[in-house]
Amino acid sequence: MVRETSLTPQDFIYPLFIVPGKGVKNPIPSMPDCFQESIDRAIETAKEVFSLGIPAIILFGIPSYKDEKGTSAYDDNGVIQQALRAIKDAVPDLILITDVCLCEYTSHGHCGIVKNGNIDNDATLEILALEAISHAKAGADIVAPSDMMDGRVGKIRKALDEEGYCDVIILSYAAKYSSAFYGPFREAAQSAPAFGDRRSYQMDPANRREALREVSLDIEEGADIVMVKPALAYLDIISDIKMNFTVPVAAYNVSGEYSMIKAAAQMGWLNEEATFLEVLTSIKRAGADIILTYYAKKAAQLLQS
Repeated sequence: MVRETSLTPQDFIYPLFIVPGKGVKNPIPSMPDCFQESIDRAIETAKEVFSLGIPAIILFGIPSYKDEKGTSAYDDNGVIQQALRAIKDAVPDLILITDVCLCEYTSHGHCGIVKNGNIDNDATLEILALEAISHAKAGADIVAPSDMMDGRVGKIRKALDEEGYCDVIILSYAAKYSSAFYGPFREAAQSAPAFGDRRSYQMDPANRREALREVSLDIEEGADIVMVKPALAYLDIISDIKMNFTVPVAAYNVSGEYSMIKAAAQMGWLNEEATFLEVLTSIKRAGADIILTYYAKKAAQLLQS
């Protein structure tokens, strides 16, 4: 009766990894119970997600080809664009979110255009805008730029508006830290950097006030929702943002956080269900309105029962 924080399936977004082909459902070794799925299998998963009361999915694409500029990211016949059209047709009331970034599409695995060994921020913005427009055209309800380039929210908002997609929402990865918790995702999305790391454009895990500056800039540029990534090690950041801004706050319960629980549960060291529900509750208690989590389906099933 006096519980202050309650979880519901409507709090969750479920991530999907989309690959070319048909009938494909590849297990991801470092993320048990998660898969790379072809579009036909992803449609089945999308229907299951919607039946559980989860309102949205976010799509990550693994293209059939990669190049230095990530051109397949904005190919109107690319894997994500095809998936958007097919899933929207099959589950029209499910909210479709797309990851807008280049790391899955570039041969070097970085989130931006590389010139002379460095990330070219401004050249990257042009490609990100093309990618966002391509996703909106294919049926995305929300685009989620995760690249952490300066000025990308404003660039994407302007491009979407000019193309007539004024109603497409921007969910900005506003406070995305250069974290050790992304390892399993990079296996799943085949997006590990071929050289160096991403510390030049992702945030230093030691910084707290910087997150408020980053969020403020993204809101000024047109972000409708802001996100903190990762979640569990950054509950203070989620709380700070919730206390200082009025836009909805999302948090990404990332792959490493998921895989730690899975590994401990497989060893019999933790009760899996009790642990992930406690983690998700803590993220919401810190101030998250929306939680992206690989546990969305299992959590929804438990909450409904």
